[in-house]
Amino acid sequence: MNIIDFDTRIGRQKPNSLLREEACPFCDREHLTDIIAEEDGMILLKNKYNVIVGADQFVLIEGRECQTDMPDYSREKMRHLISFGLHHWQKLMHSGRYEDVLFFKNFGPLSGGTIRHPHMQLVGFPKLDRSCLSLPEYFDGPLIAEKNGVSLRLSQKPRVGFWEINLQTERLYQTESVNTLADFIQLSVDYFMNHFSRRGQSYNIFFYHEGDKKIMVKILPRYATSPLYIGYGIRFRPTSLEEAEKEIRQLYFQDSKE
Repeated sequence: MNIIDFDTRIGRQKPNSLLREEACPFCDREHLTDIIAEEDGMILLKNKYNVIVGADQFVLIEGRECQTDMPDYSREKMRHLISFGLHHWQKLMHSGRYEDVLFFKNFGPLSGGTIRHPHMQLVGFPKLDRSCLSLPEYFDGPLIAEKNGVSLRLSQKPRVGFWEINLQTERLYQTESVNTLADFIQLSVDYFMNHFSRRGQSYNIFFYHEGDKKIMVKILPRYATSPLYIGYGIRFRPTSLEEAEKEIRQLYFQDSKE
């Protein structure tokens, strides 16, 4: 397993606009520092609160607006965001400084995040055991849609439990595939937050890679985690998986031939 120190001294200083009435640091753009790249309202910068000892943390601010999120974005903005994020993720991975770079998003009070303003995170680890990060079977499941080399599946063997949507592509450097990946991420988040049987307030997105081209994305709503998973590692698979599959098809792919 990967056990890495968390600097609690720095952690105590982190702002929390989700659980406390605090000013949003990402809205205060004039005082942002260590900016690496900026494009159409998106900003990539070094994380001011680098709580993971030995790693380099980065924040990707998704835009200027605070009280919005992925389901509200135009298709063009969503595609631009994912393209921007994938580009800098790949750039960090090929920098030679890291064993691996994690790319993910926390949104909502149960996601593990602290800032409401929509953002993603990248963490570069000089040393990390990649074999502990994921297993191929976490991405197995019934195929719902496939387009431009991007597949969308419900997880048959969830990593944590219950509901997870998996995306996968081996065409990372093709614009049509990146655009489709962005479209599928957006509809997955929209489903969990606006149409799911238990309408959500929190979710996570995790990006994984195999080599330079094949990437997988896992999107999951966040609720209180099952105590049987926390204590014993038991993952639950919902018996209504087929119902959710039909619902997603009806909502997003009814008029599609894909």
